[in-house]
Amino acid sequence: QVQLVESGGGLVQPGGSLRLSCAASGFPFSTSHMSWYRQAPGKGREWVARMLGGSTNYADSVKGRFTISRDNAKNTVYLQMNSLKPEDTAIYYCNARHGWTDYWGQGTQVTVSS
Repeated sequence: QVQLVESGGGLVQPGGSLRLSCAASGFPFSTSHMSWYRQAPGKGREWVARMLGGSTNYADSVKGRFTISRDNAKNTVYLQMNSLKPEDTAIYYCNARHGWTDYWGQGTQVTVSS
């Protein structure tokens, strides 16, 4: 059974940091492409960051502030988020792609507010 379980969300003040985790099971994690997406209230889901092999890519809105990383020994992908802004408020989703198959987690809420 495929599972992607996100954790680490919460309420943080502007300028603060959070680290999201996504624990994966049930599919070949080490050979899967891993990404983070987010969905703000009233908006569509948008791509945030991806890790393809050893290379990383980021949306312009988070470049220089967010860092995606993975630990294949723990089957876990992370999203380190620094210098958070109110516009980063969203539900953050973990995505795994293996071949032509996409897997999604249930999401974790991140709220940036003073």
